[in-house]
Amino acid sequence: MIDLTRRTLLAGAAATTALAATVTRAQPDAVAAAPDLSGKSILITGCSSGFGRVGAEHYARLGAKVFATMRNLPRPEAEELEALAHDENLDITVIELDVLDDDMVARAVAEAERLAGGALDVLVNNAGIGISGPVEVHDMEAVRLAFDTNVFGYHRLARAVLPAMRARKRGQIFAVSSQLGRVIVPFGGMYSANKFAVEAMFEQLAYELVPHNIDVTIIEPGGYPTKVWVNRNVYTGALKERAAEIHTAGYPEVVAAMGTEDGSGRSADTMDVPRAIAEIAAMPPGTRPLRRAVSGSAIPQTEINRVAAQTQLAMLGRSERLGPLVRAVHD
Repeated sequence: MIDLTRRTLLAGAAATTALAATVTRAQPDAVAAAPDLSGKSILITGCSSGFGRVGAEHYARLGAKVFATMRNLPRPEAEELEALAHDENLDITVIELDVLDDDMVARAVAEAERLAGGALDVLVNNAGIGISGPVEVHDMEAVRLAFDTNVFGYHRLARAVLPAMRARKRGQIFAVSSQLGRVIVPFGGMYSANKFAVEAMFEQLAYELVPHNIDVTIIEPGGYPTKVWVNRNVYTGALKERAAEIHTAGYPEVVAAMGTEDGSGRSADTMDVPRAIAEIAAMPPGTRPLRRAVSGSAIPQTEINRVAAQTQLAMLGRSERLGPLVRAVHD
């Protein structure tokens, strides 16, 4: 028998707030008081730039003990973050972690748990890459790298932190997805396929972790002016150089532009994402939303999220075995 007492009591009081959180656009001034993350240990992947970097600073300033991970140490980005932590007396520890490497993931999580004195409170799965272009043009090298980073990397980290979280019967896992995990833009390469997989995997995890009192939240950002555009051009440019003409011939204009995108026109505040994560992490366990859409403008996936939740409840909500898990997440 699944014990949902804690979730049932807490979720009842916060149902309206949690539902609204899944469909409203994050606004920087929407929260009257900053959330308190004191005493929470948070491990973040992909902290060399973007949401990971600003998130590490933000959570630490709110009182958290932060483990900021990045690959290829030593590197200037790590030194800059360590210097900032020293100057501002922030509890930030930089740990080397490449999400493609099983052994490095295990070592990094074990070190973070050692320094935290036990299970981590929060995992923020954030590290990712983009490779654009027509699906036909993507060779297996590009496809494997995209899935290994954006999907398998998230899975590696979740598996690494869960044993200790389950033993303690408490924890929170965030998966930074995308609007493109619910809607599809032509010529986006494997990105939507990657993020659709993330959406499915972490929604399934949310159901499976209900008995262990571990919450899962999928963050769905829109387009933000992060360094992802620079990195995407590197990967996409390399793909274009090695792509076979038999595949590129069908898309001459699209292929010509591959590797030249600069993310211009995006001026949304990158801090929207860590603010949303911090707000949710500070919520009582069992009341946190499954999804939070974050955007500087439109949120096209709102209706998809609503209908998907209704469909899950209609299909499984009355099941004697699976119904309690689905209702605990969506009700």
